[in-house]
Amino acid sequence: MKIATALAGILMIGTALPACAAPPPVYDERPAKLEEARDLRDFDRRVVDIPMRDGVKLHTVILVPKGAKGAAMLMTRTPYNAEDQTNYGHSPHMASRIDGYDSAPDVVMAGGYIRVVQDIRGKYGSGGTYVMNRPLVGTSLNPTKVDDATDTYDTIDWLVKHVGESNGRVGILGISYDGFTALAALVNPHPALKVAVPMNPMVDGWRGDDWFHNGAYRQYNNDYIWDQVASRDNSAHYESGQADAYTLFMRAGSAGALATAHGLDQIGFWQKLKAHPAYDSFWQEQALDKILARAPLTVPTMLVHSLWDQEDIYGAPAVWKALKPLDKDGKLFLSMGPWYHGQEIERADSLGPIRWDSDTGKWWRMHVLAPFLAHYLYDTPMDVATVTAFQSGTNTWQRLPGWPTAKAETRLYLHADQSLGFAPSDKAARLDYISDPANPVTFLPRPNKLVGYENNPWPTWLTTDQRPVSGRPDVLTFTGPVLDKPVTIAGQPVVHLTASTSGSDSDWVVKLIDVYPDEVAGDPAMGGYELAVGMDIFRGRYRQSLSEARAITPDAPLAYTFALPPANHVFLPGHRIMVQIQSSWFPLYDRNPQTFVPSILDAKPADYVKATQKISVGGDGGSTIDLPVVN
Repeated sequence: MKIATALAGILMIGTALPACAAPPPVYDERPAKLEEARDLRDFDRRVVDIPMRDGVKLHTVILVPKGAKGAAMLMTRTPYNAEDQTNYGHSPHMASRIDGYDSAPDVVMAGGYIRVVQDIRGKYGSGGTYVMNRPLVGTSLNPTKVDDATDTYDTIDWLVKHVGESNGRVGILGISYDGFTALAALVNPHPALKVAVPMNPMVDGWRGDDWFHNGAYRQYNNDYIWDQVASRDNSAHYESGQADAYTLFMRAGSAGALATAHGLDQIGFWQKLKAHPAYDSFWQEQALDKILARAPLTVPTMLVHSLWDQEDIYGAPAVWKALKPLDKDGKLFLSMGPWYHGQEIERADSLGPIRWDSDTGKWWRMHVLAPFLAHYLYDTPMDVATVTAFQSGTNTWQRLPGWPTAKAETRLYLHADQSLGFAPSDKAARLDYISDPANPVTFLPRPNKLVGYENNPWPTWLTTDQRPVSGRPDVLTFTGPVLDKPVTIAGQPVVHLTASTSGSDSDWVVKLIDVYPDEVAGDPAMGGYELAVGMDIFRGRYRQSLSEARAITPDAPLAYTFALPPANHVFLPGHRIMVQIQSSWFPLYDRNPQTFVPSILDAKPADYVKATQKISVGGDGGSTIDLPVVN
């Protein structure tokens, strides 16, 4: 026992560390503080949390070209992660690092711009709370003293004081939600804001951007609402578990039941949508076209619109229409290209199977966007028309003094034999079809994928061939004769539909279509193709008032009037004009139960009933489409 105790004492003495010995090494091969290889870069990357007037700090990434001096700043404010938008790839070259959403790197680099990307409040690296398309200060919808307009002002104020390489001038640009923030910057703008380019902006979520189209709910956006609002960094993902959205949505029943099943009832913005299915003050107060029309435009602005924008096809033309009559100083410009949502900053020589004969995106960036920005940020000469518009059909760019170039005054008549033409017919008829919510008309052939941008038909669905639905018994198709001369339209077609339903509510979908010749030399896939030039949906309960839902009188022929999206198109000789009418567009839009209920979002299974739809054609009061024909 004594021997064991003594041995233990010897071992303890032998293993004891001297008081001055170094601590054992940490078992970690990473440096305590990483120093990036900045010498390889052709830019300087600065990350700053900029304080706003209420103390909230907004995460901001600033990329400064090496050797920059007297450079203008191009800013984007985004809910889509400023770090990601400034960290594409692994290149030490600034052009490659910003080669993605919003940036148009060819323009940024050629102009020597300082690139600034900021997380809006409540998203990713920025502090504060998040509110979808935060309403502006001064409305009843925003009880605070901050919004995207004040945050932009405060950010610009900081930038011009702290970025020494700049010339003190700032431009703002952005697509979609980032287009919304670019428009918000025009409300009480900072004096250093010299130019704005809102591209495909979210403007009015009820009339035709993102959430509703004329009252019909775009249930395809349920996953976006979840991903965007559920977490600060979009890490909480919407789960569907079904490859075919048609099956997913049909099993759920109503859009509200689908939302409940996926947890959206806990999301504040979804609760607002449920509470405001009509165009009430909630939507009207935050519509940016209405807000911006209250004060003169002081910042030169180019609105950018995609003629086949699958997400925000309403916004830019609505702002143009609201502001241009007030533009006494010539500060407002408009560009319209043959693009899907945001394609103007990408390669754009085609849209789905439609070929434009040139890279329209690159042409626009080099000949319109680049000189426009440089003119106001560097005082270089500019030769940019008030309106730059691509004319599909002829596939040419036009320089125009204004838009539209024609009023919707040329009537296209629907006839009893399901033909159509520019001459009226005395033969009156009521053509009917059965609309069955159990077998809705799809907006794309099944299977219907949820929204996506990689190997997904979503971006180009507006140009999808309409032949798959032409033969359905619940779709009325009217076809004109083969054209012997071109028919040019430049503006918004207006639908004048006279229709009845045996139900007490109904949706009406109207499509204006260019039918290609039976054979197209050199492009056999386009033989007989039915290209939609303009199409939209109208929810019948809002026939009398957009702000108040009212039941439809069953079996009574009633007048419905609504505009289709703008078109700048030539129906060429050898082509034909077609009009299609249907009563569902699923699963993009929620099904109308065809029974009047207080809210279609919460319709019950028993509410969904078949209805006989009748379209009045010919004679007095027959249905027509008024076209903006250029003579």
